[in-house]
Amino acid sequence: MQRRQILKGAVGLGLVSGWSAKANAAASLAVASGGAVPASARALPLSSVRLLPSVYADALQANQAYLLRLSADRFLHNYHRFAGLPAKGAIYGGWEADTIAGEGLGHYLSALSLMYAQTGNAALKPRIDYIVAELARVQQAQGDGYVAGFMRKRKDGQVVDGKEIFPEIMRGEIRSAGFDLNGCWVPLYNWHKVFAGLFDAQTYTGNEQALQVALGLAGYIDKVFAALNDEQVQQVLACEHGGINESFAELYARTQDKRWLALAQRLYHTKVLTPLAQGRDELANLHSNTQIPKLIGLARLHELTGRQSDADAVNFFWRRVTQHHSYVIGGNGDREYFSAPDSIAAHITEQTCEACCSYNMLKMTRHLYSWAPDAAYFDYYERTHLNHILAHQNPRTGMFTYMTPLMSGVAREFSSEENDFWCCVVSGMESHAKHGDSIYWENGDTLFVNLYIPSSVEWKAAAVRLELNTGYPYAGDIDIKVRRLAGQRYYTLALRIPAWASKYTVRVNGKPHTASKDKGYVLIRRRWKAGDTVRLSLPLDLRLEAAAGNDHVVALLRGPMVLAADLGAADKPFSGLAPALVGANILSAFAESDKGKAVYRSVGTGRPGDMKFTPFFAQYERRAAVYFNTYSEAEWAASEVAFRKEEARLKDLAERSVDIMHLGEMQPERDHDLQSDISYPVSYRGRNGRDARTGGFFSFHMKCTSGPLMLQASYWGEERNRDFYISIDGERIAHVKLDGSNPGVFIDQQYAVPERLTSGKSSVVVRFDPEPGHTAGPVFGVQLFIQTAAEASRISS
Repeated sequence: MQRRQILKGAVGLGLVSGWSAKANAAASLAVASGGAVPASARALPLSSVRLLPSVYADALQANQAYLLRLSADRFLHNYHRFAGLPAKGAIYGGWEADTIAGEGLGHYLSALSLMYAQTGNAALKPRIDYIVAELARVQQAQGDGYVAGFMRKRKDGQVVDGKEIFPEIMRGEIRSAGFDLNGCWVPLYNWHKVFAGLFDAQTYTGNEQALQVALGLAGYIDKVFAALNDEQVQQVLACEHGGINESFAELYARTQDKRWLALAQRLYHTKVLTPLAQGRDELANLHSNTQIPKLIGLARLHELTGRQSDADAVNFFWRRVTQHHSYVIGGNGDREYFSAPDSIAAHITEQTCEACCSYNMLKMTRHLYSWAPDAAYFDYYERTHLNHILAHQNPRTGMFTYMTPLMSGVAREFSSEENDFWCCVVSGMESHAKHGDSIYWENGDTLFVNLYIPSSVEWKAAAVRLELNTGYPYAGDIDIKVRRLAGQRYYTLALRIPAWASKYTVRVNGKPHTASKDKGYVLIRRRWKAGDTVRLSLPLDLRLEAAAGNDHVVALLRGPMVLAADLGAADKPFSGLAPALVGANILSAFAESDKGKAVYRSVGTGRPGDMKFTPFFAQYERRAAVYFNTYSEAEWAASEVAFRKEEARLKDLAERSVDIMHLGEMQPERDHDLQSDISYPVSYRGRNGRDARTGGFFSFHMKCTSGPLMLQASYWGEERNRDFYISIDGERIAHVKLDGSNPGVFIDQQYAVPERLTSGKSSVVVRFDPEPGHTAGPVFGVQLFIQTAAEASRISS
């Protein structure tokens, strides 16, 4: 992607919903005369594409089997219950049993609809129609258009129907801490998924009842917002709301009722969207997946209204995220949040790359590409689709990850069949139902081939059937054959040349072919006939790519595919150091072990030893290393000296230790009699910990001894806006404020323990309490140790 820059304001006239004949004619004339890429494009219908055997088809089949194992009635449980109708199935576990319940149904409806279009499997259609009919029945029982499954947790802890929050909101009683709205977990985000499912049912299966259900729900939501002034709307939008603006933009597109367009434009989250429209990257410390759907909504609004500021915001956001906030596999976010621009090297952890973020970034990429086709968009799309989306499903089980960890030695954690339903599980059901939706695009008599996934396609505009066969990305040859075409006709085949492909060859019917090139495509225009063939050959050379923020942290790629060191089976522990690469010319020291499977070995450069490298996405049940610190021999020797020095410091501390509390770990917390409320275990950068949210606490017993002691607590140095107290046996010994002033490292803070608190005791209770409106921690371990004279002197001074 470094080879090209997408122009900020490059917005074509064509919209996703269609093109005029005049625009098509102009585009065709341009191709005929000058070999130019048309000004806009649209994806061929998903129902026109069928996948042929490949890793993508394997993922699709595993997902289809899972969709058919799931129960619509269990997803509908709360919808029925809150409408006063008998529930037909027990509620699922995990998130579906929490206050976000109901989100899964929207995604499930979308996934079934997409899978039906992708495969034509007749067994899917009755489920889709059944869900829509049941939602219509729920809506009728509610009597006011309302339909939802989410719940509300009252202040007394009782969990009730989420509908209870809306009269409060309409009275101006609005409370949110970012992810809850008046005690309900992201209700507007939830509804965005329900709308999407209804729209997909209409689009891909022709179910018109789905639109009527959407209209009824929209009417209820419109009444809620009609009661609010603009300031109150912004208060509501401070809670994660998904792409609810997109929902109403799409409803306007389908009905042409300007009521919905007005509401879509009113649901504009000023705090986040205005800086982006003005070209300011203020993304650091924002929750990634909260923001991306808002921009997708702006993209849809731009397509419907032509408002340039919306397009500017989307273009700017996409460029900043893909070029300054993304990892080598295309994903973004650490612990779900953006970090500072170009700081990826400092954020290689076990909580990188939330799958929902990539799911949504690929949606956004499709919008931008349709406005102004350029291969650079699909360089990003391919990288993310191959290395992240494929990595986030285990095709053996059909289960999904939440994060895709890039920290060395960390295994992927996959969902269970019935007791997780994280957002990335339910978006995963969609991602792996539509692997054919972005391969082929068209404008007039130009067919773009953007992804080299084995497939067949019916291109109705040219009355032609094509077939794409390839071993890509394991092999570099891509073969396209005209399987059916009545007679002969002119059209242009536009093949994407990835930015990393410095050399390539094109053959038509076995002979070398010279074609014009524009915006990263070779444009083959000729009179085609049935039986014609094209072969595109791409070089799959190895290359190193540095992580943003540190040129000495690198990843290995082969063509579009990220390769990773295999560190062993996921069910076996990994306790070694993160491997490194040492040498003057690291890239030249890789040896090919199995070309067909893209297997390589480092030769003499691996530390602590040489390693086998295989495709990262396929290491579903392995521990991997993706990023490597690189050193010269002298630098490696110096790093070992520093490591040994730190080992000595920790050994000294261990010898003086009275007790250690490993927070976030089940057995240590039991052994220390942990007590807590509104407190959650966390894991970050290989370390377990625990936090306490506003109104909560956590406490535990620790052994002690008489004499001067120190209490040491460990924090991640980038935590900010944390304000809390530490007490021992009820007496506060520290007021802690964390302001993010120690980026990239864990910090140990030490607090003197007054001798009177431990004198004559064998144990004490240590407690962490947040200030109202703040969080305590997370705390990554607590240690009580004997104070040295030097430490006592430092404290007294």
